[in-house]
Amino acid sequence: MMLQAKKWKKSNLRIAGIIRESIVDGPGIRFTVFGQGCPHNCPGCHNSATHDFKGGYDCSIEKILNEIDKNPLLSGVTFSGGEPMCQPEEFLILAREIKKRNLDIVIFSGYTFEELKIMAQDNSSIHELLLLTDYLIDGKFMLTEKDLALNFRGSRNQRFIDMNLTRKSGHIVLAE
Repeated sequence: MMLQAKKWKKSNLRIAGIIRESIVDGPGIRFTVFGQGCPHNCPGCHNSATHDFKGGYDCSIEKILNEIDKNPLLSGVTFSGGEPMCQPEEFLILAREIKKRNLDIVIFSGYTFEELKIMAQDNSSIHELLLLTDYLIDGKFMLTEKDLALNFRGSRNQRFIDMNLTRKSGHIVLAE
C-alpha cells in the first residue's frame, strides 16, 4: 500500500487546464480536468487548443487532488480533453484517488463506448477506468449534429451514458 501511495505522488498528467467549479461538465458542481492531446481533431471542437500532444503542461496528480480537496461542495470530477483515453494510466491513478473521496467521475471521450470496450481488452487501465466511471459522454463532436440545448453534450450523436446502470443491466442505459 505504501509503495502504491508513493507511485501516485510522483505521477503527472499532461493537461490543458482545470476548472475548479463547473456546472456544464456533468451533474452537480464538478472539478474538471482537461487532458492535453487528442487524435480526433473534430471540426468545430470548442477545445481545439487541447489537440496538440506537445501542448499544455505537466501537472502532478498530487497537486490536482489537493485542489479537489479544497472544495467540499463538489459532486464529482470530470475528465475532458483532449482525449482522456490517451493517458489512461495517469487518469486511472487520479480516478482511484477520487473514488476514495466518494466523488463521482464523468469522462468525455471521442471514442464510443463500444470502441472503448474493444480498447479495454488490450489495455487494463482503460478497462479499470471504465469500471470507475459513473457517467460517460461518448462519441466525436459532429458539427452537423451540434445542439446547444443538450445537457453536457455538444452534438446529438453523443450519448450521456449512466455507466453504473449500464454495468448492472448489461446494455447501454442513457442518463437523463
